[in-house]
Amino acid sequence: MGEGRLTVRDVLALELVAPWGAEVVACPARLDRPVRWLHVAEAADVAVMLTGGEMVLTTGLLLADDERAQVAYVESMQRAGAAAVVLGLGRAFATTPEAMRRAASRCGLPMVVLHRPAPFARLTEEVHARLLHGRFAALDLSDRMGGSLSALNLSGVPLQRLLDEIAGYAGCPAVVVNLAHRVLASAGEPGALDDLLRDWERVSRQVARVLGNGPVTVGPDGWTVARLEARGRQWGHLVLFGHQGGADTGQVLGRRAAEALAVHRLLADPVRGWERGWEDQAAEALLADLASGTARPEQLLPRFRAAGLPVERRTFVPVVVRRVGGEGVLCASVRRALEEEAVAGLVARLEPDGAVAALLSIPSERDPDTEVDRLAARLQARLAPLGGPAVIGAGFGCQVLDEVRRSFLEAVHVADAALAGPPSGPVARLRDVRLRGLVRLLRDEPELQAFIGRELGPLLGRPELLDVLRTYLRTGRNKSLAAQEQHVSRPAMYRRLQSIETLLGIELDDLEQLTSLYVALLAHDAQRGP
Repeated sequence: MGEGRLTVRDVLALELVAPWGAEVVACPARLDRPVRWLHVAEAADVAVMLTGGEMVLTTGLLLADDERAQVAYVESMQRAGAAAVVLGLGRAFATTPEAMRRAASRCGLPMVVLHRPAPFARLTEEVHARLLHGRFAALDLSDRMGGSLSALNLSGVPLQRLLDEIAGYAGCPAVVVNLAHRVLASAGEPGALDDLLRDWERVSRQVARVLGNGPVTVGPDGWTVARLEARGRQWGHLVLFGHQGGADTGQVLGRRAAEALAVHRLLADPVRGWERGWEDQAAEALLADLASGTARPEQLLPRFRAAGLPVERRTFVPVVVRRVGGEGVLCASVRRALEEEAVAGLVARLEPDGAVAALLSIPSERDPDTEVDRLAARLQARLAPLGGPAVIGAGFGCQVLDEVRRSFLEAVHVADAALAGPPSGPVARLRDVRLRGLVRLLRDEPELQAFIGRELGPLLGRPELLDVLRTYLRTGRNKSLAAQEQHVSRPAMYRRLQSIETLLGIELDDLEQLTSLYVALLAHDAQRGP
């Protein structure tokens, strides 16, 4: 029995009705018709006062001994859209009138007889109280939900936070899909969500069967589907899987949630625009869960599949793209390169540094290195006219999702290291970043930080000498070339190198001391970031 919604079956199941000997004599299969109101009337022409959905209670005093009037009465009830006719036996009829029963069966109108005296007023009071309570509850839910979701939108929360709130009000999983039924976001109890997404293809077909013509459709088992629109164009649906509050609250939930989601979409990040904002957020949420390890691989697999990423007989390769300046075009450029090379993948920005990550899904019969090289070359060609090339770091190919997180972290590390020393080719891998990559990987270790202090201590307060040392090492210890890059004379360069040796107490011609100095400088620069 849903709050604010009663059916004929619900009314007959009330404890109040049990002593009255209710018997369904016509159309027992149609007891799930909704009851909007109860109406007690003895007039033969009561149908003119009905507007549909009423459960009409009568003793039939004006219908006794007139079968034609009995049939006409039932037919008028059917035309008025009554939910059911309840006839109290005893005053006009001792037993069920056959003419009325046959007419009700023919018209498809449930007919119930009460074999024992029934105070209609008590039933009317009980049912109306339940209906009114449910309607007030629905209004209260509408007010509370509308205020809460509006406040979240005004505070600029991401889609996931908004959908978590919607799922909390609904008490069931909530999923946002585009018109192709690709999952953009989901919220709710993890176990229930996993069950839905694991077999999403079948579930999405069931959702399609629930869809109605109105803005919100409440289907069987509490499945509620709300149409999502923005700027006059439909772009997706919100599906609530298993809301138990009944049709009235289901309608309220669907309407309020759809309104809030439309506002959220219109307030999307202006860099990405409302056309791509949610798709990007969906990818960001998936890749963030992958990188952080907060979701297990068996939980991610159905989410990737529901998001449209091919997962069967595939090799997964994480790729991270970095560029100093112009990060705003990276996402669109990576996505366009994927389309041009016909490579499936999820693309998202990595906050807060503006890098872009992509999880590539490559058919197992293709060589992943070749595919990544071709994609990287395409991307570099696209980015070159937009302000220079980017640094692209790739992880190793993974046959199973269990390995993808480690590969993803490797790609982040490689791109980070390669930004300080770009590789010769279009894409960097772990083998390309060598010592620089190792140092950057260990840059936050306390032992390495202590090593930096021991090796470079006196120079850390002399940035001009530190820069001289950096130039000297980068030019392969060529003093003439270093002097040119520093815009000083050779004698001035000799004096500055002599100052470095004196401050540090070393000889720059000693290979071991020089190597330690080089590693310490790499580590110091790594701590400063790209």
